[in-house]
Amino acid sequence: MTPAGFGALEAELKNLKSVERPAIIAAIASARELGDLKENAEYHSAREKQGFIEGRIKELEGILSLADVIDPSKLSGSVKFGAKVTLVDEDTDEEKTWQIVGEYEANIEKGLLNIKSPIARALIGKDEGDSVEVRTPGGVRSYEILSVDYA
Repeated sequence: MTPAGFGALEAELKNLKSVERPAIIAAIASARELGDLKENAEYHSAREKQGFIEGRIKELEGILSLADVIDPSKLSGSVKFGAKVTLVDEDTDEEKTWQIVGEYEANIEKGLLNIKSPIARALIGKDEGDSVEVRTPGGVRSYEILSVDYA
């Protein structure tokens, strides 16, 4: 996991514990005051949300306790974890830049590519100028690596 991904998960955990958890406890308390709990939709909704929050807290605590944080700025050379790789699709000439990150911080819309994805696996160990074929659900795609950056 990158330091940025670790920090984002830590911030989410802190928010869940210090903001979301107390808010849901207050919501449950106020719903209890409304009377009969069997037919109290606010109470059941709050309890369901509490279950989700508690589950996510446990999940994040587990992820963070086992996380191996790697600072990509201390790496160089061929493509490996943490690299920002600029590719050009050899068929469409479309350029894309991806950073290879851990599975818990991956976000395709933000250009963060899961290290377990087909594209990332194909890129690992390659250098600038190399051509890479990737088997995707949409078929085989060919990319050329324009740059590899660890900043």
